[in-house]
Amino acid sequence: MNRTPRNPLFWLMMVALTLVFIGPLLMVILTSFKTRSESQQVPPTFIPETWTLGAYRTLLSDAGSPVMQWFATSLIAASLHALLVVTVASMAGYALARMHFRGRTAIFGLILSTMFVPGFIFLMPNFEMMSKLQWLDTLQALVVPGAAGAFGVFFMRQFFTALPVELEESARIDGAGPMTTFFRIVLPNAKAAVMTLVVLSFLANWNDFVWPLYVMYDKLTLPIGLSRLQGAYTIDYPVVMAGASIAAVPVLVIYVFLQRYIIQGVASSGLK
Repeated sequence: MNRTPRNPLFWLMMVALTLVFIGPLLMVILTSFKTRSESQQVPPTFIPETWTLGAYRTLLSDAGSPVMQWFATSLIAASLHALLVVTVASMAGYALARMHFRGRTAIFGLILSTMFVPGFIFLMPNFEMMSKLQWLDTLQALVVPGAAGAFGVFFMRQFFTALPVELEESARIDGAGPMTTFFRIVLPNAKAAVMTLVVLSFLANWNDFVWPLYVMYDKLTLPIGLSRLQGAYTIDYPVVMAGASIAAVPVLVIYVFLQRYIIQGVASSGLK
């Protein structure tokens, strides 16, 4: 099948859009290799005149700023949160998509309605629950709240609705029960949606700033810790950018390895 060659203007626009999205990230990474004086030059330089790892040495050797501890806390919390979100959302979404029970439509509508409520409204109730459970300044406070979010349930429900019912009927004919059908037939066929939800949940927890600021005091997450690298009167830009570069590593790794699952999952779930 012969494809019509693209107009050169199309490729020019694609290159321009690529630079718009990648440019800030490149600037962050390149600034982290500059000296402090060069980072404050006017006009600024794009490529460092003198390449140095001084910012990374300063960042990783400062006992008052345990970046790797912040990194580990964020990584563990985001991973556990994503796992919990997928577990809850996949089961709830499957029940709303396949099981017939009284009030199913009303329950789904009620869940969807919570998506229109601003997230800040839940800050105080969630904080009170964490305080009553004595979970403040613990990983549980970062992992559990938001695990039963409406978006995950809606996303998985949409995907399960699009799956052929014949797959489950064949499993039942072979003697498989509801749980066996779900775990051995439905979930393997929903890999794209599951991986997409994992990525979205991981990134939401990884980048969260406000909630950890409320509930974490000693065990800081990476976004909170990096915000403390800025001084009251002066900012060491290479050190701040080095911290931002470290924070971007998991995001880039996830994007590289799971990009095809994200595209497939979003497309097959009927979302735009």
